Amino acid sequence: MNALKEKILKEGSVIGTEIIKVDQFLNHRIDVKFLEEIGEEFHKRFAEERITKILTVEASGIAIAVIAAKYFDYVPVVFAKKAVPSTMTGGSYTAEARSFTKGTVSMFRVSREALSPEDRVLILDDFLASGEAGFALAEIVKAAGAAVCGIGSVIEKEYQGGSRRLREAGYRVESLAVIKGIENGTIVW
Repeated sequence: MNALKEKILKEGSVIGTEIIKVDQFLNHRIDVKFLEEIGEEFHKRFAEERITKILTVEASGIAIAVIAAKYFDYVPVVFAKKAVPSTMTGGSYTAEARSFTKGTVSMFRVSREALSPEDRVLILDDFLASGEAGFALAEIVKAAGAAVCGIGSVIEKEYQGGSRRLREAGYRVESLAVIKGIENGTIVW
């Protein structure tokens, strides 16, 4: 998606050799109009999958998933929580994931009431790095007996190997912008 690459170059920045900062339009301050283009692009790529739910993780993936849901006939958006809310009384599906950016390990939780075996689920997130979040969310979908119809990321850091690992595990992965690496502070596409 060329418009996304241009936006990353214009409004994003590189931190060190591994981190791409896009908090001015994607995951801190959100450019809603641009997010509409992202949601529409995900629909173009996954329209034939008959998606019934979109799954993401709090917090950065929620805005992306909600906007994308509009293009999938307003399917429900489910997001994995990282803390146990007192309202999650009917049990939950859980999976552990390590965050590369934050350097933490989180337990993702989705209420058993949120997913069903009939669901065809699209997993969406802002970044795809090592694939930890994608694998954890896919594990939750499978535990519910539902189908993982694809994994989408706005920005993929290909050099961290997550998309390769997910594809090798049999998942369809679509990323809107793929970064091959960072050399001397410059993004290599």
